[in-house]
Amino acid sequence: MAEAYCVKCKEKVEIKDPEEVIMKNKMKALKGTCTKCGTKVFKITGKA
Repeated sequence: MAEAYCVKCKEKVEIKDPEEVIMKNKMKALKGTCTKCGTKVFKITGKA
């Protein structure tokens, strides 16, 4: 499972329902929700 930093929990958490997206600058990223508090989390994974 992918992990991202949750700003609200202030720790790394697993991403619930991760979705791969491509940003405007052609970088890949994962977005989803925090499994603990439900806040949106975002992690940049690399070049496309």
